[in-house]
Amino acid sequence: GRGVLPRAMAALGAYRCIECNGEATELYRDYQRGVLRISICKSCQKPVDKYIEYDPVIILINAVLCKAQAYRHILFNTKINIHGKLCVFCLLCEAYLRWLQLQDSSQNTDPDDLIRYAKEWDFYRMFGIASLEQTSFFIGIFITLWWMTPEMLKKKSDFILLLKALLLSTYGKLLLIPAVIWEHDYTPLCLAFIKVFVLISNSQAIRVTLNLNRILPWFAIFFGLILENGVVYLFQKMGWDV
Repeated sequence: GRGVLPRAMAALGAYRCIECNGEATELYRDYQRGVLRISICKSCQKPVDKYIEYDPVIILINAVLCKAQAYRHILFNTKINIHGKLCVFCLLCEAYLRWLQLQDSSQNTDPDDLIRYAKEWDFYRMFGIASLEQTSFFIGIFITLWWMTPEMLKKKSDFILLLKALLLSTYGKLLLIPAVIWEHDYTPLCLAFIKVFVLISNSQAIRVTLNLNRILPWFAIFFGLILENGVVYLFQKMGWDV
């Protein structure tokens, strides 16, 4: 079905063509009386953003398929501001999964037993560890990209946009909850697929945000994983279960 066109988008501003990544001053023009015309990109002669007419479900499906056009629409041509809340919720999902894996230590349900409070502390500890690991992963990506393409990250706004893109592209971690709820013999395989999907989404977010080729984002992700695994190794040397 036809989605609701965001009239606020008609104001002059910096938008991006979802096809060629060229700049545009408007997404559509309103001729009044319900007559709207989607703007045409001057570079590629295609609609600047066809997704402004699409239902949000269709946009979500295209984002799940990691289409660059859907990512450009979400990052450049919408006013989505849920990246912070989404990040926290994804970290809670990951902490919950790790917390469940520690539950085989004791089955005592006595409310006065200290084990009950120890388990609650374990959840907060898992959340803190997951946060530090993700932070180190992002730092590894930023350092790599800044070192290899310093011209792409000259301004503070460039860093903020890339961080927002990375946070939004971690939405795949939400699948951790149904993977745990519908527990079966293939749960470890499902978790591995979720991890790969999140990394693919991160790669596409970097590529779209900085307009890079397909190889450089994977280099950045690789070094991000090295730094993340270094943090995990440090926690293990400290005797912590991660």
